[in-house]
Amino acid sequence: MLPCYKSIKLVLDKILAFGLLVVLFPVLLILALMVYYDQGTVFFLQRRPGLLEEPFYLLKFKTMKDGIEEDHMRVTPLGKWLRKYAMDELPQLWNVLKGEMSLIGPRPYLMEYLPLYSLEHKSRHWVLPGMTGWTQVQGGDDLSWTEKLDLDSYYALHMSFFLDLKIFYKTVWLLASGKRKDQSIASFKGYVKKQTDF
Repeated sequence: MLPCYKSIKLVLDKILAFGLLVVLFPVLLILALMVYYDQGTVFFLQRRPGLLEEPFYLLKFKTMKDGIEEDHMRVTPLGKWLRKYAMDELPQLWNVLKGEMSLIGPRPYLMEYLPLYSLEHKSRHWVLPGMTGWTQVQGGDDLSWTEKLDLDSYYALHMSFFLDLKIFYKTVWLLASGKRKDQSIASFKGYVKKQTDF
C-alpha cells in the first residue's frame, strides 16, 4: 500500500460521495418516499464499529418491519428489491461524506461481535469500513464467517488503488447482473453461538 494512499482515498471518497449524492438526489428522494409509504419511517440507524473500532451510526433505508423476530419474515417486498440492488445502502454515501466510511472497505458488523475477533481479524478495523468490499465480491454470503473475516483482514493489509479498482468493477458487475446476494449479518448469529458455546 502506498504510504499516502489512505489520505488520497479519503479525499476521493468524499468527492465521489458528494457527486453521487447530488446526481442521485432525485432517485434518493423517490426511494425515501417509497420507503416511508411502505414502513411509515425512512431510515434505519445502527451503531457500528468504524476505523480503530470507534463507533458511528450506519445509515440505511429501512427494509424490515418492527416487532417480528425472524429476519426473513421482517423484510418487506420493497425491502427485498432494495436489498437485491443494494439501494438500501445508498444513504451510506452520507457516512462516506462525513468520513465515517469509505466507498470500498470491510463491511462494518455489529459492536457486540468485537470481542469475538481474533487478533488477526481485528486488523479489519485498521481501515475505514466500506459500502462494498473484497469479501462482497469474492462470494459474500456464500462464504463462512471465518472466510469473510480472513478476506477483510487481507484487504486491510493489502489495500491499494488497483485492489479498490478491481472491487469497484466487480461490484458494478454484480449489481448490473442482479447476482449480488443480500449481505445480511443475520447468519453471523451461528458464528457467535459457536464462539460462545463452552
